[in-house]
Amino acid sequence: MRYLYLLLLLALMAVPAAAQEPAPPLRPVVSELIRPQQGPSSTWVGNVQAASEITLGFLVLGRLAERVVDVGDTVAAGSVLARLDATSLEADLRAAEAGEQIAEANFQAARDAHDRTTTLVARGVGSALNAEDAANALATARATLEQARAAAAQARDARGFAELRAPIDGVVTAVAAEPGATLSAGESVLTLAAAGAREVVIALTEEDSAGMALGARFDLRLLANPAIRSTARLTRIDPVTARATRTRSVHLALADDVPAGFRLGSLVTATPAGGRGAAMTLPLTALIGDGDPPEVWRVAPDDRRVTRVQVGTGPQGGGRIVVLSGLSDGDEIVVRGVNSIQDGAVVGPRIAPLGLPGVEE
Repeated sequence: MRYLYLLLLLALMAVPAAAQEPAPPLRPVVSELIRPQQGPSSTWVGNVQAASEITLGFLVLGRLAERVVDVGDTVAAGSVLARLDATSLEADLRAAEAGEQIAEANFQAARDAHDRTTTLVARGVGSALNAEDAANALATARATLEQARAAAAQARDARGFAELRAPIDGVVTAVAAEPGATLSAGESVLTLAAAGAREVVIALTEEDSAGMALGARFDLRLLANPAIRSTARLTRIDPVTARATRTRSVHLALADDVPAGFRLGSLVTATPAGGRGAAMTLPLTALIGDGDPPEVWRVAPDDRRVTRVQVGTGPQGGGRIVVLSGLSDGDEIVVRGVNSIQDGAVVGPRIAPLGLPGVEE
């Protein structure tokens, strides 16, 4: 009897333990720890270019007789750069001027005839029909004269188009035609870089350009003589990435007091002033849906509970986006599977992301 009692007691004690099922394991998350990345002291090589360049060509068809300037020449506004063979244009001009003179003579004769006819009609000698014919002849002569004058003006303009003149002060940076070549209207003859404002153009990868902000300062040095220095300011990043190199052109405006050694075409090195500015970035996969403003999941360090956080974002590139506000140093942000998480859910341990560009392991 005693043994039966002990067996029954053991069975009752074992029932609650068997009824208790183990709790399901918490879901691990692929996340990244936010770190303001003070980038390495990167240096890029670029070249000095004019802030604006103009491709010039003749407005009329012709044969290039003379090119007065060459690459590197400095020209003033209005100076002659090249000339076409103007033989046919001068012949057309002489013919048009002769036609204008003939039209003026015919108009003068028609006006005199109209005056005589009008006088005779006033005296009662001439007929009204003759007066009407004289008026019609005068109107025709006047219209012919206007047409001849327009043709002469057009011929003079065409003769003037045989000379290619500089529209602005600048430097010739490229030539595309040699004397003797037959040129179509508008075909490029040379490229003129505007004098004055200059810039340095460097090529940055998508990742590097994503961390750049307009107005950033750069220290410049001449590659040929590093002792010659200057500063520049980032004014524009081309929105299109080059297919061949997968880089973007970044334009740095030179300071007003730039040394004379920074000539057009000179190679320079550009380094962010004070090193790369600290910037926080996240993979684009960390953004929840297409919300505006953007949101991410932040994991609380104490209880591993996730909450939605609105963030301010900047430029993007290379699969990452710059975070301007909303996050702090050390925050843990979910970067994968963000659309399958519920607000307030408790998640498991962190798994370092693999295969994402520039992730913090």
